[in-house]
Amino acid sequence: MDVSGRLAGKVAVVTGAGQTPGSTIGNGKACAMLFARAGASVICVDRELERADATVAAIREEGGDALALAANVAKADEAENIARLALETHGRIDALVNNVGIGAGDAPAKHLTEEAFDRIMAVNFKSAWLVTKACLPIMETQGAGAIVNISSLASIAGHHMMAYETSKAAMNRMTEAVALSSARKGVRCNAILPGLIDTPMAIEGISERRGISPEALREERSAMVPMGHMGTGWDTAHAALFLVSEEANFVSGVLLRVDGGQGARRG
Repeated sequence: MDVSGRLAGKVAVVTGAGQTPGSTIGNGKACAMLFARAGASVICVDRELERADATVAAIREEGGDALALAANVAKADEAENIARLALETHGRIDALVNNVGIGAGDAPAKHLTEEAFDRIMAVNFKSAWLVTKACLPIMETQGAGAIVNISSLASIAGHHMMAYETSKAAMNRMTEAVALSSARKGVRCNAILPGLIDTPMAIEGISERRGISPEALREERSAMVPMGHMGTGWDTAHAALFLVSEEANFVSGVLLRVDGGQGARRG
């Protein structure tokens, strides 16, 4: 699909733009690459600089413009440094994708440890708030900007991962709060709720923890989706591209499911 020109001249920040090693593409890397293909200059943020560098290399190989930045976005000073770098290098921020998320150590309420709960909430929710807080003043001064939070279908239809589900539910409400508070300043904020997506973090990570093969896990997860197969990081990325593009100028405060119809089930 040709997306060239849809973000021409725009500057985008994507957190979690690197990814866990694996055979498929993650949501963050897919967003960064697709935005670059659409003409944006992309700041690829990841805690692991080597992973951010790999995404930048893939973008530049296609002729796109990108730079890498290592940051622990759950720390306020490092979140603020993202906005500072964007201003120093490009003078503006047009789009922000908050894509950082973890689930390791999660459990039902009676088994969840306080340490795991605090870590998951900090990485999944607090980090999105801190980066949003750092970038919002720039967008509001410009009178334009678009934020996309990568939430999860688990935020509204979860099962037993209490901290992960709660952190993503909090992200949903933050999305709506930012959309309302910044609307008159020209800033839009939406969230994507991916369902079962074939990403390295989901497949390689979960299959290893459960002691089953990636192929068996893919088959199991695909059977749960009404469309009969999982989505990919590109599905998430195309939804994000729409939400940050001018085509979505009147779209704000939306929680968009990208799930193959899974969230439409009741009972």
